[in-house]
Amino acid sequence: MNPGLYFATGKKARDLLYKDYAQRQPLQLRYQSFDWSFDFSCQIEEILPGLNTVFRVIIPDSGEAEVQYLRDYVGFSAGVGLKANPATGFDPIANISAAIGSSLVSLGADLGIDITTRSLNKFSAGLSLNSAFLIASLTSSDSFDSVKASFYHPLNPPTRTAVAAELKHRFSVDATTLTVGAQHALFPFTLMKARMNTDGKISAVLRQDLWQRFYISIAGEIDLRDSNNIPRIGLSMALKP
Repeated sequence: MNPGLYFATGKKARDLLYKDYAQRQPLQLRYQSFDWSFDFSCQIEEILPGLNTVFRVIIPDSGEAEVQYLRDYVGFSAGVGLKANPATGFDPIANISAAIGSSLVSLGADLGIDITTRSLNKFSAGLSLNSAFLIASLTSSDSFDSVKASFYHPLNPPTRTAVAAELKHRFSVDATTLTVGAQHALFPFTLMKARMNTDGKISAVLRQDLWQRFYISIAGEIDLRDSNNIPRIGLSMALKP
């Protein structure tokens, strides 16, 4: 009956709409016309009852060590790490998040602290509703500058067919973006996803599971508002132990 971690708020919709797509990381290495990054994570479960540890490194962007604690009606995580700063190299950061509630309804918040300046550089809070036919969330982030509502609706679980939508508004620039997407498993080991948004971007991704714990994804995106109209293509690979 635990609510999970705050990071899980809206995760189903977020994964359908953004995971494996051809997106730029905050910082990437460039070789000629190719941008690349490397993401490695490791989780050690049940060190003590309800206690997990996670280590994650994104080259060249960041690295973090995190402790997670899950019990009935509460989920808590705390981590420290380094985040790349083009001006100074790497800045030490700390992150704390918590969620309370149940597997049906939960409320949580996430805090990010810049250790060097001892200032709060990230704050978000959210509400999540989870059921068998609908998963919905409402979150506020960027120090209350943006509000985001999302939902995920499974249509046919055996073929992983589902739809999702996200509505985001930023107050500082008075801009609203609606993103809608869908996914469907063409074959048991082949998943296809597509999305589009009101900013004129259309994207698609094809994910192929090659072995039980290894998959490869090919993604493409086109911006209809870009006068050059040059599609972006991305390739990603993942190995899960």
